[in-house]
Amino acid sequence: MFELQNLQRRALLCGSGALLLATLAGPTRAEERSADQILQAADAVRNPPGSFSVRLQLTEYRQGRQSANSVLIVYARPSPDSGQYRNLVQFVTPARDAGKLMLRNGTDLWFYDPSSSASVRISPQQRLLGQASNGDVMTTQLARDYRAERVGREPLKDGDGVQRDSLHLRLSALREDVSYARVDLWVDATDDRPLMARYFSAEDRLLKTAYFRRYETALGRSRPSETVIIDGLDSGWVTVMRSTEHTLREVPEAWLQRDYLPRFRAQ
Repeated sequence: MFELQNLQRRALLCGSGALLLATLAGPTRAEERSADQILQAADAVRNPPGSFSVRLQLTEYRQGRQSANSVLIVYARPSPDSGQYRNLVQFVTPARDAGKLMLRNGTDLWFYDPSSSASVRISPQQRLLGQASNGDVMTTQLARDYRAERVGREPLKDGDGVQRDSLHLRLSALREDVSYARVDLWVDATDDRPLMARYFSAEDRLLKTAYFRRYETALGRSRPSETVIIDGLDSGWVTVMRSTEHTLREVPEAWLQRDYLPRFRAQ
């Protein structure tokens, strides 16, 4: 848990404004692109192109002790109209949740429980496990939901403890139905890797801080295999989200329809 404790302290430092602006020697490729272009590049690091599936393991910690665990499989397919991902999330563990589903198609988010055969509308802001909300486990293109502006170029210690030259972007929601009203995102200035994000409510309250770390090769490029999410008020409340088994696959259109949920079977 030593690593998590370091991240907790780092999140507090970031919240107090300890990040300093870096001195730039001259214009570089990063400065030649718009903030929206940089955000699009960061999206491409997080998300494989086309349809795919990924296995997520969520582990919640309270004051350094594991308190809950969950495993999900996310099926994602880009919409031909908006380019935003549509998602079907299958619950695998714990046993009491096995077989439950979440569906996101456009702005609609549904939860399906096979024990009642009922699907109900839910919010992406609702907590799923610990600091991970329903929206956090969904595959999203941030550039489709937010307008980006450049804050500056800053030194940042990433989630693996390495000092990075980063670009700080401020993202403002384009619609009210997105998970967060504002996001501050730091990406590596050399390769657009997302490093850290801070998520804010409509009242400008810090909800959580996330570190994207442990980059591994998945589907042709280096992507974060772990996201550490720290509560905005209680730094001892941490959720770790690990991704494995990235697989390019056809996600059938039928799976992404609400009336198909009772017929879905694990593949």
